[in-house]
Amino acid sequence: MFSIYILTYNEEIDIAACIESALLSDDVIVVDSCSSDRTVEIASRYPVRVVQHEFESHGRQRTWMLQEIPTKHEWVYILEADERMTQALFQECLEAIGSQNYIGYYVAERVMFLGQWIRRSTQYPRYQMRLFRKDKVWFTDYGHTEREVCDGPTGFLKQTYPHYTCSKGLSRWLDKHNRYSTDEAKETLRQLERGNVKWTDLFFGRSEVEKRRALKDLSLRLPFRPLLRFIYMYFILGGFLDGQAGFAWCTLQAFYEYLILLKVWEIENMPSPNLEATQITDLEKSNVDSVGVKPAS
Repeated sequence: MFSIYILTYNEEIDIAACIESALLSDDVIVVDSCSSDRTVEIASRYPVRVVQHEFESHGRQRTWMLQEIPTKHEWVYILEADERMTQALFQECLEAIGSQNYIGYYVAERVMFLGQWIRRSTQYPRYQMRLFRKDKVWFTDYGHTEREVCDGPTGFLKQTYPHYTCSKGLSRWLDKHNRYSTDEAKETLRQLERGNVKWTDLFFGRSEVEKRRALKDLSLRLPFRPLLRFIYMYFILGGFLDGQAGFAWCTLQAFYEYLILLKVWEIENMPSPNLEATQITDLEKSNVDSVGVKPAS
């Protein structure tokens, strides 16, 4: 058996269905980032543990969770509230933890949007580290999200998990990705300063995870990124085959890419409010020193 962590913040819409899917395990822990809605109240109705911890970042929250919250089992699985555990995935997880070959497993997500699976334009299969030994994996921050660090070999599961990415409505999606774009802009600048694209990983990466990360680094350096992303997702990956939902998804992703570019420009060109205040203070001091008169308040 393995334990299941569920990460939440203001998830009153999704939390009940998520917990019910996770109750296949005999040890479910809801890790809440101090929600202001009814998330904790709803979660408390189920036979699960609820622990609250102030959110700092995705990487830090996961690492704190793994280090500070004891679990009944050595192996753990991470769910987010808009994701679901399935019977088939749970069974494969049980079989996987019996192997001594790997310390963790990547699982592919099925993005559910406007009532259907967006299979083509989401670069399926997109793998996330979900099942692992809790003493062998930790997380660091990367943009608006996290990146795993694994102390040992990892494998891939065949079963997938559904991710209801817009379950709380389009307005919530737009608000969330507006916030995410700021973190992504900062990470973009850091990546551009660090070095070049890992071309060997792009073409000959040992796994889909390595290839995807190299492609991400390459995309940061391309001109007309929003347009290129739409063309790549809609025409090359075949998003047009996903119908109206596919067109909407590709358009939103291109818009998100444009938001990131705008935030990059803003960081590079707009003066910091704190810096501007410091400059004004320095100018006032200069006036006092030069004429001996205190500036008007």
